[in-house]
Amino acid sequence: MVDLVPSSESVMTILQDTGAYRKGHFIYPNGKHASHYFQMPLAFRYYDNARILSVGLSRMFRMEKTIAGRLPKVSIISPSPGGIMVAFGVREALSAEQIYWAEMEEGKRQFRQYMSETDVYPAIIVDDINRSGKAIQETVDLVKSVGSEVIGIGTIAKFDDAPDEFDGIPVKTLLSFDVNFYETEDDWKNSRSASDAEEEKVRF
Repeated sequence: MVDLVPSSESVMTILQDTGAYRKGHFIYPNGKHASHYFQMPLAFRYYDNARILSVGLSRMFRMEKTIAGRLPKVSIISPSPGGIMVAFGVREALSAEQIYWAEMEEGKRQFRQYMSETDVYPAIIVDDINRSGKAIQETVDLVKSVGSEVIGIGTIAKFDDAPDEFDGIPVKTLLSFDVNFYETEDDWKNSRSASDAEEEKVRF
């Protein structure tokens, strides 16, 4: 079972080969500069890669007896459309009975699907990447607001400085990455991360 969880090196190879991980000079929406950028959906364009990553993450959940014992009556939930591919892959691997995803509506994260209380089974929240933890925390709060509980959280990749747990639930991840952010362009240029790459503004 452990052999079916890909190593961090294997995950990084997939991300590099598909362009989901890039090096350069990137300006994030918050104005900060970095030398690395993850565009995770690019890795999920290819079924084999999607399966390797999703099954690998699902195995980490299966190894938890408290989670495995709840299957298949669990819900797999993505905090946003970007994590839907991960959610569908994990749901299939775990044979979970439900899948949901949230979207931002009027500045608030809400389920795209209409439901009433008790509709949502105990939840496993999954996403493609955990950058700041904001989306995951909002989804944890959303799950609790509809009367359900969160029993697991996982992402394909995670920034080192992102939260390791939410409300006491540890985050499982296939790849942890140290991204150094710089407040200004001068800070970035004076860092060891600097290169001759042209700056590129990114959306996420």
